[in-house]
Amino acid sequence: MKKDLIIHSTPTEVQIALLEDDALVEIHNQKTNNNFSVGDIFLGRITRTMPGLNAAFVDIGHSKDAFLHYTDLGPKLRSLLKFTNGGISAGAPASLDNFKIEADIIKTGKIDQVLNKRDMVLVQILKEPISTKGPRLSCEVTMPGRYVVLSPFQENISVSKKITTQEERQRLHRLVESIRPKGFGVIVRTAAEGKKVADLHEEILELTRRWEEIHTQMHNKQAPTKLLSELDKTTSILRDLLTDDFNQIVLNDRDMYNSVRLYMQQIAPEKVGIVQHYTGSRPVFDHHGITKQIKLSFGKTAPMKSGAYLIIERTEAMHVIDVNSGHKMGITDQETQTIAVNLESAKEVARQIRLRDIGGIIIIDFIDMKSPEHKKKLHEAMIEAMRTDKAQHTILPLSKFGLIQITRERVRPEITITTAEVCSACNGSGKTNASILIIDDIERDLDFIITSQPTSKPSIIVHPYVEAFLTKGGWFKSIQMTWFWKYKKWIKIEQRSEHQLSEYRFFDENQEEIRL
Repeated sequence: MKKDLIIHSTPTEVQIALLEDDALVEIHNQKTNNNFSVGDIFLGRITRTMPGLNAAFVDIGHSKDAFLHYTDLGPKLRSLLKFTNGGISAGAPASLDNFKIEADIIKTGKIDQVLNKRDMVLVQILKEPISTKGPRLSCEVTMPGRYVVLSPFQENISVSKKITTQEERQRLHRLVESIRPKGFGVIVRTAAEGKKVADLHEEILELTRRWEEIHTQMHNKQAPTKLLSELDKTTSILRDLLTDDFNQIVLNDRDMYNSVRLYMQQIAPEKVGIVQHYTGSRPVFDHHGITKQIKLSFGKTAPMKSGAYLIIERTEAMHVIDVNSGHKMGITDQETQTIAVNLESAKEVARQIRLRDIGGIIIIDFIDMKSPEHKKKLHEAMIEAMRTDKAQHTILPLSKFGLIQITRERVRPEITITTAEVCSACNGSGKTNASILIIDDIERDLDFIITSQPTSKPSIIVHPYVEAFLTKGGWFKSIQMTWFWKYKKWIKIEQRSEHQLSEYRFFDENQEEIRL
């Protein structure tokens, strides 16, 4: 699978698009003044405990107090509090070599038994602020790197399950056991597969240095204080996702380009060559077709190549996705066509969920099928399509009503992008689909007509602006000429000024309208 990372930077915002085989699968927006990102470590102060919720609210400087549930305290809370108090008073060394690990707290305990109002505690952001809620926190602080993740006050070593070779798992376990710093547990990430001990040791030393830096910054500090910022969105994506599949990383900002090249030299010097600085006159997202994909993907309706489409609705409690075959569904061998549409829809549903970063409960209403084998095949296809999604999720089999239910971890606010444009006909009293998609709709319908009626000689009537666009470039370069070479027949294009911009109609050689 080919992966591209396209980055558009402005003075106030960085937009990051991840493409897999040229299809947009993730888009991230980072404000330059965003002070609360997943992975940031703070010295916070307990503002109040809520025994009924078995949780505490913590002041970390956000307008809303952050939420800390008992289950997110971790068993090593007493050791963390001891380290925090020692760091504030500078009475304890930063290293954990001689640090005495305290007894674990019990899993079924109560929040007011271990934390009190005005206590200062080291916390890490688990989920960004969403809607009216403040950030969600964890006291199980981790130090993530490209190859390993360090867990203070632990002793265990675990290897990513995605490394399936038993010999490699044992090799990595032995290597990490020989270099593991005392007082830290280690999680070996998938990217460590095949790496030498020197690579892992260098990263572990850097992560322990950052941990000691946290200890130093706590001295005589008062909460709330940020102690360590997660890497910016660009470098954190590279750290977590960079594989040999990456084809190119394109940036439009010179300073960020230099920064990313420097970071790549540190984590993957053999891949530095894929980092490119874009200097074209068009916006970088337009040049790589991302703007068009955003317009196509973020509306209420998400079309697919076959002519089928999804309708995505958001409610207070869940997201609901309806699969529609559109007008392209034939009446012969309907079961075969139904499973084909459902399988295509499963891939698009997985892409939409990942692209929009939809979390919580998701209900998908697929087209009804009678065959148990087809139902099982669809469930397996849904699991496979979601396999690349790193967010934790659970997928249930089809219910007797033809529904698939998914629960997905909600870490960041859902991405919503308005793709509707002001209608040129009503001057803003209504909305119309994005005009950039009209040509796609025309071509999809034309392809269906030619395929289903190969002897027909269709013509099309459109708005004058659209007619000009379809015929521009003359005899050799126009879209109309492209159709001629593709279908081996001339598609006559006529204009009608009374047509709306997004209105088009097909007619046969007898001037009878072809209704789709």
